[in-house]
Amino acid sequence: MNRAVLTFSLLALTGLLSFSCDSSASIIQGPDVSDPAWQRAQTISYNDISVNVFIDKPEGPVNTVLVAYHGTVWYDSLINGAARNITMAFRRILDQEGILIIGVAYPQQNKLMGDGLREAEAALLWVKHLASEELNLSMERIFIGGHSQGGYIVTRLNTMHETDGVIANAPGPLDFEFRCLLEERGQIAPGRECNLMQAEFGLPSEYPDPYIERSLLSFTEGFKADVLYVQGLNDGPIQMRSWPMFRDAIQRCTNCQYSQIVNIPGAGHDALFSNAQAKGVFNTFIQSRR
Repeated sequence: MNRAVLTFSLLALTGLLSFSCDSSASIIQGPDVSDPAWQRAQTISYNDISVNVFIDKPEGPVNTVLVAYHGTVWYDSLINGAARNITMAFRRILDQEGILIIGVAYPQQNKLMGDGLREAEAALLWVKHLASEELNLSMERIFIGGHSQGGYIVTRLNTMHETDGVIANAPGPLDFEFRCLLEERGQIAPGRECNLMQAEFGLPSEYPDPYIERSLLSFTEGFKADVLYVQGLNDGPIQMRSWPMFRDAIQRCTNCQYSQIVNIPGAGHDALFSNAQAKGVFNTFIQSRR
C-alpha cells in the first residue's frame, strides 16, 4: 500500500474523514424496533457514566452485536465522527447478516493513556445489561472489536469482562515506555500522550514504571474470551519492533482463552480493513463462535 492510500485509510478510521451512509439506511432520533435498517447517534449511560455511541442496525432481525472502538483522535470534538467511521468500517467487511454494530466515542483529549477505558467499559456493560431492553433488539452474542488504540482498549476489556469474542487490529501502544523514551531522546516527534505522562509522572528514563504499567505488553494474561489479532507486517517501525514481543507473550499465556494471531505480509496499519485474507479470517472468527 502506498503512503497516500495508507494515510487516507488511517484518517478515515480515526474519524478525520467522513464516509457517506448507505442510502438504504436512515438516520433516526428515536427508537425504531421494525425490521428495516436504521442508524442513530445517542448518549447511553451505565452506573452514572455516560458516553456517546453510534448505532448501525442492518435490515432484518438482529441476533449479534459488535461493539466497536476507534483509534486515536487528538480532540474529543472528533470522537463522535470516529465512532461512526469505525462502525461503518466494520460494516463494510462483514459478510454476515443479523449483526448490530455499536461504535463507542470513548474520550481521549487530555487523558492519560488508557484512561478512556472508563467510558469504554461503561458502553460494554450497557450493551451486556441494558441495550437489549432499551433498543428492543435481541443480542444473543456480544463481540468487541477495535483498531489501533481501540485494539488496546478491547485487549484490556478482555482481561475484565466475558464476551463471545474479541477482534483487535494493530493494537497499541504495545510498549509505551519505549515510544516515550524515543520522544524524550528526540528520536521521534513528541506526541500528546507522552507529554501528558511526563507532566504527571516525570520522564520515562527516570520513572519508567507508570509507562510500563500502561503498555499493552502488561496486559497479555487472563483473557476471558477468544481473541483474533490481525497485524499488517508493513506497519510502522515502532509497532513492528514491539509486535513480536506482544505476540510471543500471548502465545505463552496459560490462563487465556484461545488466541488467533494473523500476520499479513505487505499490509499496513489498517490490514483488517484493506486485506482480503484478513477480512476472511475475521468473518470466519465471528461465524465460528456460536
